Amino acid sequence: MKRILHLKSSIQGAASYSIKLGNHIVEKIRDKYPGSTVEELNLADIEIPHLNADVLRTFFIPADQLTSEEKESIRLSDELVKTLFAADIIVIGAPLINFTIHSALKAWIDHITRAGITFGYGANGPIGLVTGKKVYVAMSSGGVYSEGPGKANDFVAPYLKAFLGFLGMTDLTVFRAEGLKVPGVKEHALERTIDSIMID
Repeated sequence: MKRILHLKSSIQGAASYSIKLGNHIVEKIRDKYPGSTVEELNLADIEIPHLNADVLRTFFIPADQLTSEEKESIRLSDELVKTLFAADIIVIGAPLINFTIHSALKAWIDHITRAGITFGYGANGPIGLVTGKKVYVAMSSGGVYSEGPGKANDFVAPYLKAFLGFLGMTDLTVFRAEGLKVPGVKEHALERTIDSIMID
């Protein structure tokens, strides 16, 4: 039995390819690990606020020195971090929008990046503290970005691999539903990707 965290960041609702792909990944995980639980967070719906100077400052104040107002200001961040640590497997829906991730997913990233909690520093540099997780990325894109001329403009998969690896989540697999707007490719793009899903 596994605890699955499914993060959705699309603004397309039921029509979203990344959500459809993410749902299939979750289904395959549950097939492999019967009895698993799933917690869904629709990041586009909960509207995580952009990180501001006051919240960032509060991140660096020891917990026992926080005022009640400061505790409230980082309550959402604390909840997001707690949810992240509680999960065994994380499925991240990441549609490519203007060559990168949606701002809702970036806001989540900013609120879970906590020095001394999700990462630290050692003698040899940064140390990720979010370990023992398996991450699957459900990526969707209108064009083809895994190869060819579009590859240089993919700032989704490389960024998530780098960032999540920084926090200690190095066991990451990306499933791409791509070419969803390309004639001759789009007709079967999602179906082919779903068929390729293999759960470790």
